[in-house]
Amino acid sequence: MEEEVSKKTVNLAWQTTKLSVRGIYKYVKAYLEQLEKDKVKRKAAKNTPIKGKQTVKQLVGQGQGVSSMEIGDSGIRDFKRIANKYGVDFAITKDKTVDPTKYTVFFKAKDADAITSVLKEYAAKQTKRKKSMEKERPSILQKLKKFKELVANMPKKAKEKIKEPER
Repeated sequence: MEEEVSKKTVNLAWQTTKLSVRGIYKYVKAYLEQLEKDKVKRKAAKNTPIKGKQTVKQLVGQGQGVSSMEIGDSGIRDFKRIANKYGVDFAITKDKTVDPTKYTVFFKAKDADAITSVLKEYAAKQTKRKKSMEKERPSILQKLKKFKELVANMPKKAKEKIKEPER
């Protein structure tokens, strides 16, 4: 009887060892497959061209020619938004040597039509902004002072205190 029990325990130990080795083998195999998939994805991402905003090095590296233009300090965010809307590939560099900082925008040369439409829309937006800035608007602090005076001059209600008799 002891011999039978010892055979069963040895058999059980052998079966569990086989199961754990198989499990480890499956996990290692799945891990290696995932690493291979990631490597393929990285290679594919490297080969696809970047769209929208990018560095000058990436833009020049696409080998399609680059044209540039200087833009003032204001409205860079608007320019980025409009350029992304038209699907233009561009790179922006900041020139710190000039006292009012200037930005230089680099474009792909093949995007000439899209660039002209971007520049038209950007110029229209900038002129609209300048016109609205030229209009004289009262400051918020002046408005706030005016409303404070109005509230201070309003008649105050007299509070009546009435005690109710307790029961």
